Amino acid sequence: MNRKDDSDPLDQEIDFSQARHGPVITPESDKTRITISLDTAVVDWFREQVPENGGSYQTLINEALKVHIDQQQSRNDLEQTLRRVLCEELDARQAA
Repeated sequence: MNRKDDSDPLDQEIDFSQARHGPVITPESDKTRITISLDTAVVDWFREQVPENGGSYQTLINEALKVHIDQQQSRNDLEQTLRRVLCEELDARQAA
């Protein structure tokens, strides 16, 4: 006899009235999901780096952007220091 088992959850109606729209897995708190268009050659290059570096191509792009930001901040810090030192030296010479 082919009788359905009433305890089988696939045979029961599922109530989705309390369901929420959105990702099942929430992103890390320090991450922001965006949509971005990049050159195909750029994405391909990062995908080719994954076997050597591990992770995902998105992680590699994120790391490259962080390195770029750090370099820019270091350059700005260096520039500000040089400007301050030069101004101090010029002021000292004018005062002498």
